[in-house]
Amino acid sequence: MSPRGYANQYRQTAVSSAVLDASPHQLVSLMLAGARERAQLAIACLERGDLPRKAKAINEASTIIGGLDGSLNLEAGGDIADGLAALYDYAQRRLVDANVNNDAAPLAEIDGLLADIESAWNAITPDAMP
Repeated sequence: MSPRGYANQYRQTAVSSAVLDASPHQLVSLMLAGARERAQLAIACLERGDLPRKAKAINEASTIIGGLDGSLNLEAGGDIADGLAALYDYAQRRLVDANVNNDAAPLAEIDGLLADIESAWNAITPDAMP
């Protein structure tokens, strides 16, 4: 196996361990960070002209955002859950725009929006959650 292969295997193991050991609060944090990383990767791929990898990164970001959306409790979450659902829907549409038009601007916008959510989420103590 090449050094890159070993590094990828190590990274995969580290991510798997983090997910297995994470609380629900930490899982959401990991998902937000992962979606942001994929958006940033897609921007870098556009800058390099690596369109297949850009599409893969956008697809991965979309899958993560779909998971975040699916985890919302719209019945108990009230206005906050409704607002997040609308934001995640908007993010999905912007990902499609970025992919179809090979445009980094929607990706940067999504990264910024998710950064705001991530910051607010990480400021919440898990004990304060219902």
